[in-house]
Amino acid sequence: MAFVQFSDVSLAFGARDILKNASLYLAAGSRAALAGPNGVGKSTLMRIIAGHIAPDLGERAVTRGARVSYLPQTGVVHGDGTVYEEAERAYDFAAALLARQDEIGRLLESSTEDGGQTARLLEEYAAIHEAIEDSGYHRRRERIREVLCGLGFRATDLDRSAREFSGGWQMRVALAKILLENPDIMLLDEPTNYLDLEAREWLEGFLAKYKGGVLVVSHDRYFLDATVREVYELWNGKLSRYPGSYSAYEKRRAEELDAVFEAWERQQEEIQKLEDFIRRFRYQASKATLVQSRIKQLEKIVPIEIPEGMKKIHFSFPPAPHSGKVTVKCVGLGKAYGAHRVLSGLDLEIERGMKVAFVGPNGAGKSTLMRLLAGVDRDYEGEIRFGSGVELAYFAQDTADLMGGDVTVEETVEALCPFDLLPKVRNLLGAFLFRGDDVEKPVRVLSGGERSRLALLTMLLRPANLLILDEPTNHLDLTSKDVLLEALKAFQGTVLFVSHDRGFIEELADRVLELEAGIAPRWYVGDYRYYLEKKTLVAAGASTEAGATPQVGAVAGAQSVAGPRGMAPASASSGGSTSYEEDKARKARLRKLQRREEEILARLEALGLQKAACEREMGLPENYADGAKMRQLQAALDELDREAEGLNAEWELVASELAEGEV
Repeated sequence: MAFVQFSDVSLAFGARDILKNASLYLAAGSRAALAGPNGVGKSTLMRIIAGHIAPDLGERAVTRGARVSYLPQTGVVHGDGTVYEEAERAYDFAAALLARQDEIGRLLESSTEDGGQTARLLEEYAAIHEAIEDSGYHRRRERIREVLCGLGFRATDLDRSAREFSGGWQMRVALAKILLENPDIMLLDEPTNYLDLEAREWLEGFLAKYKGGVLVVSHDRYFLDATVREVYELWNGKLSRYPGSYSAYEKRRAEELDAVFEAWERQQEEIQKLEDFIRRFRYQASKATLVQSRIKQLEKIVPIEIPEGMKKIHFSFPPAPHSGKVTVKCVGLGKAYGAHRVLSGLDLEIERGMKVAFVGPNGAGKSTLMRLLAGVDRDYEGEIRFGSGVELAYFAQDTADLMGGDVTVEETVEALCPFDLLPKVRNLLGAFLFRGDDVEKPVRVLSGGERSRLALLTMLLRPANLLILDEPTNHLDLTSKDVLLEALKAFQGTVLFVSHDRGFIEELADRVLELEAGIAPRWYVGDYRYYLEKKTLVAAGASTEAGATPQVGAVAGAQSVAGPRGMAPASASSGGSTSYEEDKARKARLRKLQRREEEILARLEALGLQKAACEREMGLPENYADGAKMRQLQAALDELDREAEGLNAEWELVASELAEGEV
């Protein structure tokens, strides 16, 4: 059985560890996802597995003769051949095998020996024959057309030059070549980025029948659940394996991360309290010792690091301006490009608050309808009427082409950000994958994907009550999609959108408008699952509920271990003289209180060190996946907090008595 395996592999770029003692095994039948926040090195790991990059340490082993094919995220550009000819190059390896088979045939014909050499040649000949049959070489014409059409190409596209197509369609050709190669192991880095729903579903079916092993990176949760049975997660250089579906991995990972987030949030509270104390009493001579103690405690805290892609980010739109009940109404809407008619006689009424998904195959008119509704294209038949008070915002992939200049990413967002969201600008940028030094980049140097994300964010910051979104989830990772999805679900206005992410559609849409060339649009008053059910019934002839005429429906915290929460206020001393004995007793009491204060502070400092050690353990990636270990550490942390809470309360009483006695 063919396999690819590496063990104890390490790789570093400068001071950064991409991999630390990582191990992985892929064989025939493997269905694995590679997960992890953006920027951790997933693509680099793919290239190591493919043999394109050599690791610093460790071993990579591949079965002799096994073929490993790698699809990168972007950057594949084809030559002057047609789409069909480019796809047919997937069988170049078979041509070499056929040449060798012919050579063996000639050797056998001219051979006069009956010994071991003849047996070896016959064995090699049989192996080559089997490899060629398995590759589908003799059925390649049908296979090439089947795969290209499955990925969305029309029959008339196959004889066009591949260079005529956009980068996204060229990546589809590259994916087709990988599938046609029928390798032993396929490494697919974001294969769904440029596929529509129909092509994604076709790819799911193809992989279900594929006999080799697959490792895939994807930001499409539904696609991953449909295709993988195990997940490898790359985080902080550690590669961890989780058996089961992608959703099962996310559930287990969330449980493990909750403890880390809780410890991180508690540490942030502790740091804030220490900093507040230092800032409050820094210039009071009587508190100098206490301030220095807090400074030392602050310096000894070992920060719990949470990768940017894992941090919990919440985003909400500016309030939607009030509008009338009807948001937009189309009467007899039509559009044609020369002799090619895209829309004809569309009657449509959409009410305030609806979340409508436009679905249908490529070329059905989804993006065209969006451009008409957004006012980008004013050359159409019929009427488009907007309700009173409607303020629309439109996002399309080519919106990003209008962005440029020397202003930075952060400055661009700050210029458009509502005042109340200004303190959260960095979080908003993080939600759309601009992290660290990325926020300081001039817009003119951004890639197409980065500009697209920035254009989407700036559009969402403008107050509007009608959002028209054409593929808003392209170039977003799963975390960013979830942030956007939750914000759109809570949005009180109307949303019209096209997406190729089935999970996104299922979660957001409460209406579906199906478009198909040559067929009247069909309106489904229900979510995407309802649409699929009704479509299946209609196709089976069991129901005709989905009519051709659109319907108008009603839319309907623990105490800090490192120190006390604050100083108790000093009380005024009662006046009058005191006797020698009273003064002596008072001083003895003060000394006792001072000793107790020193004991409390010493113990609090010791507890702080223990807590730092505990949190450091919780922050280690190898402990994240060990539920028992995390529960043990959490229990120890809770016990430290309980003791610290009691000492903090006692310290406040002691500090109060000392303040009274010293006056």
